[in-house]
Amino acid sequence: MTGLYYEEFEVSETIEHEKRRTISERDNQQFCDMTMNQQPLHLDAEFAGGTEFGERLVNGLYTMSLAVGITIPETTDGTIVANLSYDNVEHPNPIYQGDTIRVQSTVTDKRETSDGERGIVIMHVEVLKVNHPDELLVCEFDRTALSLKREHET
Repeated sequence: MTGLYYEEFEVSETIEHEKRRTISERDNQQFCDMTMNQQPLHLDAEFAGGTEFGERLVNGLYTMSLAVGITIPETTDGTIVANLSYDNVEHPNPIYQGDTIRVQSTVTDKRETSDGERGIVIMHVEVLKVNHPDELLVCEFDRTALSLKREHET
């Protein structure tokens, strides 16, 4: 277990997640297959080539899901009760097969639950394309987690 307990989260702290991932054609294809998303913009090279993007886009929900997975070791691995919500999801720039991403989480708020045994932590998660000269923002969202307090660890 490497995650943080409620008490260990500090508002305004930014956690730079070490893992990076280059997204492959297979990643995108499998995610679309598993979720039954057959949008040709993600899967059909000829169709996507005729759009303003010029090539297939990586499924935005895959990007978001991958980002959450990357954040787990340094945030909630073994210390979470539940993810409560994902809010304010935005995909300001496209991501393509072969792009490499990194993720950072900034703690924006935290509060104890009414029983005082757990805590709610809100993190703003940013996904950045690192193979772009300026580390282009490709996805951002707020993640709300119900976290264990160390003293009430089960």
